[in-house]
Amino acid sequence: MNHHIQQASLHYLQHGLSVLPAKRADKRPCIGSWKQYQQRLPTQTELDAWFSNPQDGICIITGRISGNLEIIDFDNGGELFDAWYQLVPADLRNRLVIEQTPSGGWHVIYRCESAISGNMKLAQRKDGSKIHTLIETRGEGGLFLCAPTDGYELMQGELTALSVLTESEREILLEAAWSLNEHIPEPIQHSHHTDSSTLRPGDDYNVRGNIVELLKSHGWQFVNASGDNQRWRRPDKTKGWSATLRTTDNVFYVFSSNAAPFESNKAYSPFMVYTTLEHGGDFSKAALALSKQGYGPPANPLEQDDVDISGIVCGSHENHKNHDQLSDPGPIPESYFQVPGYINRVMNFCLETAPYPSRTFAFCGALALQAFLAGRKIKEPGGIRPNIYLLALASTGTGKDWPRKINVNILNYINASSCLGNRFASGEGIQDVMQTNLNMLYQTDEIDTMLRSMNLSRDGRYESIMDTLLTFYTSSDSSFSVRTKAGMKECVSIRYQNMSIFG
Repeated sequence: MNHHIQQASLHYLQHGLSVLPAKRADKRPCIGSWKQYQQRLPTQTELDAWFSNPQDGICIITGRISGNLEIIDFDNGGELFDAWYQLVPADLRNRLVIEQTPSGGWHVIYRCESAISGNMKLAQRKDGSKIHTLIETRGEGGLFLCAPTDGYELMQGELTALSVLTESEREILLEAAWSLNEHIPEPIQHSHHTDSSTLRPGDDYNVRGNIVELLKSHGWQFVNASGDNQRWRRPDKTKGWSATLRTTDNVFYVFSSNAAPFESNKAYSPFMVYTTLEHGGDFSKAALALSKQGYGPPANPLEQDDVDISGIVCGSHENHKNHDQLSDPGPIPESYFQVPGYINRVMNFCLETAPYPSRTFAFCGALALQAFLAGRKIKEPGGIRPNIYLLALASTGTGKDWPRKINVNILNYINASSCLGNRFASGEGIQDVMQTNLNMLYQTDEIDTMLRSMNLSRDGRYESIMDTLLTFYTSSDSSFSVRTKAGMKECVSIRYQNMSIFG
């Protein structure tokens, strides 16, 4: 069995698939860290070494590394596979590789002409408080176990002869799965800060807004209706559909990953749709615009015989109006942390090795390292350079120091340890260091201590530190004149220094 699996894995590798030995019971690779094989194919030498020990399974990494390989995974005994299969045109489904899994599920496997997204949930069902995923994809960064692993059987086609689908053909497969979805999540509510007793413009628009006309004005096309759900097609698409509109509450659910500015697999209230299409996602601007259109509380709530005392009560109308325009943007979407290239590679290593993995800390550490490595090498046309000051805030014991340790190890490896700093003694001390090393990365966990000390102390040392840090930050594209020491005949300038801080 081991020889059979080894021969199959070599055959898959020869056809451009990133194949790894797998532990069948756990449905995962059995080689420890495997993230690097999302970026490169294993070598035959590595395969020989892995299979020199008994292995009971193999898996393939999906995404770009395997030629934009994607699979549609049918779970729960594959109960929706037959219904999906009937929705796909025969000439297309006959080109697919289809594999049955030990649990009775199915894998539909193909390659794509263009890059694919990460894993997507296509069809779900809600059972009480639980949500069951019935159909999902394995895309960029994913993997799946496959034949000849025991229990996995190819029913149509071969993994060494995968069809390459166009973007429109891929969408036909995904739309067929989306049409079987039974659960639409509720949209996440965004606050635009008004008094709880006041009808907010966004809430009013959710009730009175004409979302159908709004969608049409932005190129969306109505396709058909089934019960309480309307199907809509994104702009510039001529077949199929990309989203549903639930007419009972006008929740707009976008399935397609090509329906920008909407995000895929996300539910939008009418107010969220309006904000996304008309105001680029700025809820404050959207609420203000709707207020001017007559949504929300009446513009002049005073009756004729009422007395306006807003000028003498605490907090003027103007201040309240400005307060209403502010909104909490919420946490940064995790997709914003995906920076292709070096930052992603450092982040992935950090997340794989950290005792307490944190995507936010990993991103900050990788960004600080990239800022240092690019220092004094690049600038944008306006003169902005890559120096950056980052502050990571979290409780003790959450792993804030791990990204810093990775940066230290990397700089030690490239013999750049002299460019690392870990504390600020004084503004003058910083100037002396920067005269020697024009590119520095300061990593310190004492920022909070320094800020508290500054707040409680009148020590001029802290003031000089802050003055120096601010001046260095703003003068990275020019020069900085250091203090004149005794015995110096002329002033010394530091040109194009690059200081980055990760605290």
